[in-house]
Amino acid sequence: MSGELKRRILSAIVLAIVVLAATWYGGFWFRLVAALMGLLIYYEWSTITRLAERNFRTNAFGWLVVALIAADIVLGDGSFAVPILGGSTITAVLLMLLRKANGWLPGGIFYAGLSAISLPAIRGEDQAGLVATLFIFAVVWATDILAYFVGRALKGPKLAPRISPGKTWSGAIGGTVAGVVASSALTLGVFSRLSFWTVAIAFLLSVASQIGDLFESFIKRRFGVKDSSHLIPGHGGVMDRVDGLVFACFAAFLLTLVHAAATGHLDTTVAGFLFGF
Repeated sequence: MSGELKRRILSAIVLAIVVLAATWYGGFWFRLVAALMGLLIYYEWSTITRLAERNFRTNAFGWLVVALIAADIVLGDGSFAVPILGGSTITAVLLMLLRKANGWLPGGIFYAGLSAISLPAIRGEDQAGLVATLFIFAVVWATDILAYFVGRALKGPKLAPRISPGKTWSGAIGGTVAGVVASSALTLGVFSRLSFWTVAIAFLLSVASQIGDLFESFIKRRFGVKDSSHLIPGHGGVMDRVDGLVFACFAAFLLTLVHAAATGHLDTTVAGFLFGF
């Protein structure tokens, strides 16, 4: 076994332990992990897109916004995080239209800020939030792992050759099936029942996670970088590891908000949306 592979395995084990422990305990520790993830994502995004090189002041604005969101999530109740994200994203878009900011600034603020917000919103403080978070983990991890192995085994037509030449349609389909099966098994194990609604949501989240993977590949290819950073030994950067998870969480969080607004049940949680409570 090569030294690089050993580092990769050790890093994966450490990351899994930290994430699962924080997920299990929830509360402050999970919010802290989510806030750190948001800050590191903005660091990698701004580095890849060279925001600081292009305009130091507007990049400092982005850092301030993400730091305020992270602080509200960790030290407050998170109630100001969404208004801060919305207002600052609109401000960044206006700065871009006025040619006072780089076009990648609003995307970086939104991507990093919503990453920090969506995970704690899904986890919440109760047992249902824990199950909802594990449900999304099951979708994303099963999708990612099986897409890799099925794609390598079956090969076939490329999914998006200009963005990520290694990905195939067979891998995408295999990963989606695996994500639905894994999350469905978790749901049956916890609730002893499974609805078509939950299966359909698992399908959408699996697709979203693969879109997230392709999105990050597009960003890296656009700027000619292999990894988002070198923060994780053997794995590259944080964005390299959480791209699919981030988009799946985006989808679960935003779909819950839309569903709550459409039905008038504004107290609907992500867990309630996923499992039809």
